[in-house]
Amino acid sequence: MSKNFRIGVMLSTTGPYGAVGQSMLSGALLAFQEFAASHSDIVLEPVVVNPGGDLVRYGELCKQMLEDGIRHVIGCYTSSSRKEVIPRFEKHDSLLWYPTHYEGFESSNNVIYTGATPNQHVLPLVEYLSKCVGDKAFFVGSNYIWAWENNRIFRDALAGRNGSVLGERYFALGDVELQQVIDMILTARPSYVFNTLIGPSAYEFFRLFRTNCIARGIDQPNEIPVASCSLSEPELLEIGEAAVDGHLSSSVYFSSLENSVNVDFVARYRAAFPSAPPTSAESEGSYVAAKLLALTIAECGSGDVSAVKAAVTHQRIVAPQGDIWIDPLTAHAFLTPRIGRSNVGARFDIVMEAAAPVGPDPYLVHSSSGFAVSHGEPRLRLVR
Repeated sequence: MSKNFRIGVMLSTTGPYGAVGQSMLSGALLAFQEFAASHSDIVLEPVVVNPGGDLVRYGELCKQMLEDGIRHVIGCYTSSSRKEVIPRFEKHDSLLWYPTHYEGFESSNNVIYTGATPNQHVLPLVEYLSKCVGDKAFFVGSNYIWAWENNRIFRDALAGRNGSVLGERYFALGDVELQQVIDMILTARPSYVFNTLIGPSAYEFFRLFRTNCIARGIDQPNEIPVASCSLSEPELLEIGEAAVDGHLSSSVYFSSLENSVNVDFVARYRAAFPSAPPTSAESEGSYVAAKLLALTIAECGSGDVSAVKAAVTHQRIVAPQGDIWIDPLTAHAFLTPRIGRSNVGARFDIVMEAAAPVGPDPYLVHSSSGFAVSHGEPRLRLVR
């Protein structure tokens, strides 16, 4: 007789970052489908809810699921949504499986983090930009914790390399009136822009910045590139073909990775969800979270939160990005940092990558601006 477990999946598939949410949902559902095909004794039933990017709805839907007995939820994209629901998971002693990059400086006994921490995305980007682009930055971000914290970390790391920040501006979520800051950037002429805008604000910035540079005879991708820690393939499509190329992104996964595991993953994803946005770091992170959870429940024979938290650190999977496992000290994942540069095909060419998975350091206790970590040097290498 099979054992049945309901698993919450709480992702905004509509709203300002709906394309990213759709890719995340597809990644999670693919992992559940594959698990079902190989396990007949355990049935995992995804309970999918869509908060639509509304923080109030995150809280309401989370409350409903937890009070209905669901103890594991894969979900949230923005840091504000994660912060909104963590107290509810702590109250109900349940687990949030958070599948995307974030700004770090957080630890909860009720969260498993499968996305990148600052030493796995911010510090590699500082290293690449300092080596290959220049030492003068301009910060543009959305006015909330993701941008505030990443900019702080970036500034400290850049200062350690004798770089400087020429300007820093924040905008309300969804704000697309960006001409003034673009004029400021073009007057300052930084080596690059570090972008922490999200959703429509980010898409409009890329388009408007490119248009203004062209009007002034500036080769924007080569003279003032825009670098991000959150830009992924679904968002390239949102930007549009007129401004899609030449952007730098620090991530642990790109759909263009040529290893056989990823090629197979992309093919399975596309076959299962032909109308979904392309694979991305977010969809892979959700896939990894769902796969780790499924394998751990199978090992335990139970969804008991304490048992699952202890057993998940025994799992080691060969993911599309490479080997992944959960650090027992931090409940964050070992991941492989990479830098990509977008091309006209709305994909990324890999320009720098670590030689092996890098241990998570969410509080940057063991990391430095030189990207040294407690688990050894990641040995980032330029890809020619």
